[in-house]
Amino acid sequence: MMRERKNIIQEKSYQLAVQIVQLAKLLPRRTEGFVIGNQLLKSGTSVGANVEEAIGAFSKNDFRYKMSIALKEARETHYWLRLLKDTDIIAEKNISPILALTMEVMNILGAIVKNTVAK
Repeated sequence: MMRERKNIIQEKSYQLAVQIVQLAKLLPRRTEGFVIGNQLLKSGTSVGANVEEAIGAFSKNDFRYKMSIALKEARETHYWLRLLKDTDIIAEKNISPILALTMEVMNILGAIVKNTVAK
């Protein structure tokens, strides 16, 4: 039986979405928690969704476009996470591991987009 090759960005972007959903459960039930949480959930779960769409792309240009969107969503996610940390809405210890994963995802997506454009 042949083993399916692991897709690192697919796995890491999915893990990021899971962690974002878990983090959202910690947000305060106040206006700032609702507003930032909504934005964070949208961008943080969109990264993996766009990676999945890219994997099923019809062309190289479609693949590059979807991966570029995933990178933009990862950057937005990074912004909302930093805002939660720097305004003390969520404790740094709860944000730091997710920020690190977001940076890792951004770096991988950046390399994918760059290498796809270069070819």
